[in-house]
Amino acid sequence: MIEDIRKDAQSRMKKSVEALRQELAKLRTGRAHTSLLDHIRVTYYGTEVPINQVANVAVEDARTLTVTPWERNMVPVVEKAIRESDLGLNPATAGNVIRVPLPPLTEERRKELVRVVRQEAEQARVAIRNIRRDANHHLKELVKEKEISQDEERRAEEEIQKLTDRFIAQVDEILEAKEKELLSV
Repeated sequence: MIEDIRKDAQSRMKKSVEALRQELAKLRTGRAHTSLLDHIRVTYYGTEVPINQVANVAVEDARTLTVTPWERNMVPVVEKAIRESDLGLNPATAGNVIRVPLPPLTEERRKELVRVVRQEAEQARVAIRNIRRDANHHLKELVKEKEISQDEERRAEEEIQKLTDRFIAQVDEILEAKEKELLSV
């Protein structure tokens, strides 16, 4: 029982850290990388699909992405989806290749992005602490139902606290790396 609670807490904490990584991957750092467009969806034969399922996304140089739709009729649809995304990009079409230049980040925009990154990290920390609270709550219920002793509960709470500390440290490492990436010119 205790092991099940610990494993559940660990897997949920791992998912929180992964969700943070995915959120931060969407943030632009000034360098072009293909995951920047991953969350953009386009309509393909009546279905909303990620852009990478209808086109090849590649890095041309440090500040330019190229998007090559597999079907010619998808070029304007993909271009419109990129233009209307929340990234503030202005794609240019040349034949069936869409070039997406990334404008350099201003100092003000970098600081704004650092604030956003810190908020995302704090949300991940809160999620991890909530998972710890849930696990400790389940342990207290087991003690009430006399399925485990108070000593076992205390040891399990210590294990869960160690897990929490480990995952919060991971969040802090991810935050530090992303801040460094954002602030480097």
